[in-house]
Amino acid sequence: MSTEVLTSVQVDVLGEIANISMGNSATSLSMMLNRKVDITTPSVKIIKRSEALDDYEKTCIFVQIHYIKGLSGNNVLVLKERDVQIMTDLMMGGNGTNIAGDLTELHLSAVSEAMNQMMGTAATSLSSLLNIPTDISTPEVNTIDVESVKIFEKIFEGKKDNFVKVAFRITVGDLIDSTMVQLYPIDFAIEMIEEFQKVEERERNK
Repeated sequence: MSTEVLTSVQVDVLGEIANISMGNSATSLSMMLNRKVDITTPSVKIIKRSEALDDYEKTCIFVQIHYIKGLSGNNVLVLKERDVQIMTDLMMGGNGTNIAGDLTELHLSAVSEAMNQMMGTAATSLSSLLNIPTDISTPEVNTIDVESVKIFEKIFEGKKDNFVKVAFRITVGDLIDSTMVQLYPIDFAIEMIEEFQKVEERERNK
């Protein structure tokens, strides 16, 4: 099987996996922010590495999560700077409007905790869905200068720099209406698809 292309069936399976795991994550984030959180049905597509930040401008936040049990891969969540500032203010007991100034260590720490809770919930959902125990590392959080990265990636783009991009629309009360992007390598996506299909096969043969 080519690891650079996914079939429409595989893309649908990834969408289903993402929908279930991230849907439960919305509840987890809602409890942390004390606001209603909705995450829509995701769109899934294969992109080149240089296209990963096409939904973003200026500064964005990369949250890298490694699977340390069950699955052998990692994925990245990409968040907008303003969204992180709003989430941090809500987590500190504010009303989500104290978002002036640059990102600080406080913002990065807060978003690390929020994404740790969210992706921990997603990993638990994934574990149930795939019928394998999974666990994640503590997230690594970095700020990224979008334009610099885009220029750099285009210079060094290679033939195998393809990723799966899962884009969700996320709303937090009336404060955030934004896009959250999840990126992971194609071989990791295929591993998840194969595990999902094994579970479905076992269910059919019962």
